[in-house]
Amino acid sequence: MHQYLFFIGDFPIRAYGLVLSLSIILATGVAYYLAKADGRWHEHVVDMGIYCGLAGILGARLWDVFFFDWAYYHDHLTELLNVWQGGMAIQGGVLLGVIVGFIYTKRHGIDTWAFADIVCPAIVLGQGLGRCANLLNGDAFGAPTGGSFGILYPSTTLAYQTYGAQPLWPAEVWEGQLDFVIFALLLIYRAVGPHVKGQTFALYVMLYSAARFCLEYLRGDYTNLVLGIFKSAQMTSVVTFSIALIAWLALGFHARWRTAQKEDEQIHRPNRNRAKGKN
Repeated sequence: MHQYLFFIGDFPIRAYGLVLSLSIILATGVAYYLAKADGRWHEHVVDMGIYCGLAGILGARLWDVFFFDWAYYHDHLTELLNVWQGGMAIQGGVLLGVIVGFIYTKRHGIDTWAFADIVCPAIVLGQGLGRCANLLNGDAFGAPTGGSFGILYPSTTLAYQTYGAQPLWPAEVWEGQLDFVIFALLLIYRAVGPHVKGQTFALYVMLYSAARFCLEYLRGDYTNLVLGIFKSAQMTSVVTFSIALIAWLALGFHARWRTAQKEDEQIHRPNRNRAKGKN
């Protein structure tokens, strides 16, 4: 594990920044492929990747600062954007990235939810690669395992400064692996079985929220509970999972209702035509 790959003079080239940038570039490339294969809007993907990627970084940082570490940063405002210190909350990144994506699609006349269905596998792929960056930086780490197994972080990392030379659960590694599993499941879901516009994106939100909720029990970078029940990321996961589940069910119900309505119209149209002919 090397936080610093090399130096240009006194300027460090960090593994975290390199892999995080790579995750945005590769996710944008995969989104371009998926959109081009679908035949719609691929010409917008690169621009949106830049805007949403930058928004994702900003959202992830601000979410962590204001929800997890405000007790420190309200006295150290000059360090708000020092992302290399650790402290990037993926939920905030996805939220702000989605908001910017929504604004972009509306301004360019793109069907927002159809586009979200196309590119959401690329989003979770980028999240999985981003967790590789967390591992190299020694943040988003797990709690002590209490045994002789786990990850031992270098002394320069936040994980070591928090827990010392204790073996920690590989929380960020497992989350990255689950993100790759979700990536595959979304591709399979798109390819098989009937589904309506918006359901693939809703499924992405549900799957990631469920995975994140469970993995939070192994995280050790923060331990504060909301209302004495769940960590803040777990509360966010519960809310987003519930909203996505309701949306997934409502979209399916609405599609079945419209299909039934059209079939009913087709059945009764010949009768109405015959009635008009008699008159």
